[in-house]
Amino acid sequence: MKDKPIRVVRRHRWDVTPTEARKIQQELRTYWKGEDAFGEIRTVVGLDASFLLVGPQALHQRPSHWNRLKESNRAIGCVVMYRFPEMQELERVHAILTLEFPYVPGLLSFREIPVLLKALRKLRQPPDLLFCDAQGYAHPRRLGLASHLGVILDRPSIGCAKSILIGKHDPLPVKAGSWTPLIDEKADGERIGAVLRTRTGVRPIYVSQGHRVSLESAIRLAFAVADGYRVPRPTRDADHYAAEIKRKFLRPQSSEN
Repeated sequence: MKDKPIRVVRRHRWDVTPTEARKIQQELRTYWKGEDAFGEIRTVVGLDASFLLVGPQALHQRPSHWNRLKESNRAIGCVVMYRFPEMQELERVHAILTLEFPYVPGLLSFREIPVLLKALRKLRQPPDLLFCDAQGYAHPRRLGLASHLGVILDRPSIGCAKSILIGKHDPLPVKAGSWTPLIDEKADGERIGAVLRTRTGVRPIYVSQGHRVSLESAIRLAFAVADGYRVPRPTRDADHYAAEIKRKFLRPQSSEN
């Protein structure tokens, strides 16, 4: 039996200009919680999005079912759920939506969250914790995708990014399990996240609070779902799933050429 679907607590428009989007981020920031405010974690999800971007040459392709589907750019949102701490996969879902917001640095959430919300609503039960392949607090306005999504759903979330957006850090030991603070020197040395070595000798990942999770807990939980690879399992699996869906979507088109 399916539980009640995940619910958006703080709604706002998505069809906005970049200037309006920044104002929305600043307003949502007032609801952000940077301390632990969660109960027992029994389920976690990894979330990621990919894109189907169509070039001008699409106008010259012969009409077909797949060409009609690709008349506009699309976003693919993928969610993989696990039982925690066993990390047994329970469910995976995806959704596809027309991509309406342009690529603007610092506004990734307006490009990806609508399709991620559509995918989240397909889950049989709401998750206890969200792992996002994105920044959280480590963001110029302290509201990256992981924080934005956590705030509007009012659910605990963590950002696990593969690259740095802002901030600097000291050299990180090469051994797995080590970490060092991520600091914003332009904000009086504020600690905005952490740099984690999840596998010995490989590049680190960048973890920051999403919402309702302290940085200490974000670090602990990120290590808890790491399984020997660079990227923790929830966001890694979601990334692979998004790539798989994208390949399946494009395959019929390639067979016509």
